[in-house]
Amino acid sequence: MIQGDFHVHSSHSADSDTPMEKQIEAGIAAGLKWMCFTEHMDKDWPIDDGIKKGGAPAGITLFELDTEAYCKHFAECREKYADRIDIRFGVEYGFQPHLAAHNREYTNRYPFDFVIGSQHLMNGADVYYPENFADMSDREAYHEYFENELESICLFDGYDVFGHLDYIVRYGRSKNRDYSYKDHADVLDEILRQLIKRDKGIEINTAGFRRLSNEPNPDTEILRRYRELGGEIITVGSDAHTPESVACDFKRARELLLSIGYTHYCIFSKRQAEFLAL
Repeated sequence: MIQGDFHVHSSHSADSDTPMEKQIEAGIAAGLKWMCFTEHMDKDWPIDDGIKKGGAPAGITLFELDTEAYCKHFAECREKYADRIDIRFGVEYGFQPHLAAHNREYTNRYPFDFVIGSQHLMNGADVYYPENFADMSDREAYHEYFENELESICLFDGYDVFGHLDYIVRYGRSKNRDYSYKDHADVLDEILRQLIKRDKGIEINTAGFRRLSNEPNPDTEILRRYRELGGEIITVGSDAHTPESVACDFKRARELLLSIGYTHYCIFSKRQAEFLAL
């Protein structure tokens, strides 16, 4: 079984109310050996920028991580659960073109084991809200989103794995009903080539199984194409914001990866990948 969940959120992320301890206990119950917390850090979030997360210091806005508080709580939990599970210190950093310098400074400032780079925005707007691309067809919006990703990948380098590469598909009007790799092969292939060139991995994000029709994020064809182009670094993450989602659908993820030729997945420590047999 896959025993490392490398995309987990707790109440340190603005979109989760779950204490870190509850997520860890869920991981232990699921039989995990490793769990990496990847709390959201989306500086200059374009919406709700005046809303303060409860208890956050002045100036910390929604989706801007209070990293000092997170670091302190993480250290306490790592010691508390050390004899039951190996938890790792990570972050999910949201890309915007003007944040390149901040990205590098921030990810070098803290002793992260693992950094996910994610594109949550398209042209500065949150794709969680389909009204932000209501004047486009899903196909047009997905393609423009992938072009935004390519720009980010060419600007930023302070991450290890690119998260949920086709994230926007979760929120399209038709979701993945009419979505196909071949419709976006030109830009997707260039994204994958650039990631491989920069020694960056991708993740199989099992939240897609919960939100889409029988596919993870990214979908099977992108996962297959990454391998065909020479990509080897792949992590497995539940994107859990609640205990019920920790390690969810990992059996399906393993079966899918094996079916398209993968033999290993990765966990990270001190920003270095370790390859484990599937």
